[in-house]
Amino acid sequence: MTDTRLDKFVSNQTLLSRNDARKAIFTGRVKVNGETVTKIDFKIDTKNDSITLDGEDVVFEKYVYLIMNKPKGILSATTDKNAKTVVDLLPDIYKKRNIFPAGRLDKDSTGMLLLTDDGEFAHKITGPKHHIEKAYIVELDGEITDDVIKGFKDGVTLYDGEECVSAVCEKIGNTTARVILTEGKYHQIKRMFGVYDLGVNELHRERIGALTLPNELKEGQFCKIDPQILTKN
Repeated sequence: MTDTRLDKFVSNQTLLSRNDARKAIFTGRVKVNGETVTKIDFKIDTKNDSITLDGEDVVFEKYVYLIMNKPKGILSATTDKNAKTVVDLLPDIYKKRNIFPAGRLDKDSTGMLLLTDDGEFAHKITGPKHHIEKAYIVELDGEITDDVIKGFKDGVTLYDGEECVSAVCEKIGNTTARVILTEGKYHQIKRMFGVYDLGVNELHRERIGALTLPNELKEGQFCKIDPQILTKN
């Protein structure tokens, strides 16, 4: 049994403020299991009770999990005074839930980004101990040699002495590679290629764990996902 107040539930699961949710209940716009309820502190079972507002179902979602195709020029952040963020691209219902990016992509990078209001899930995705694979398509300003491929496999030592674990660098064109990492150091891919005097022109993330960015998802678009998919092998 997961009991909660009716006014809190309606406000949390819709665009209504707490005061507007109370007004909706007072005026008979809310029904519980088909019966009109006008008590704002009426306790409901979020798992089993059926709630409607103006005849439309109000569905309980404890947490929300979204996948976005991040466009270039957008920050992987919740708010910023000077630039648009990925949260700015979401409808108000998600902003109200305090959605945030689970991990990040650089401002000039594109592709798969996860957003959620589940902190524990975000930690599992971004935590270094979990070793979740992330795959990228990288366009470089020079040719990818066998030394680069071997170096990634052996583990690149960055210019500052920081060591990277073994990674995959698969050559799919003279200057194009698919890179698969299991860690997420700051600007890691750019720094790894920099060791070989290669600059990154474009970086696009195509996969996290077992979940691949849907082909039909255009830049700036998003969809809901089942978080269990990410940890499946």
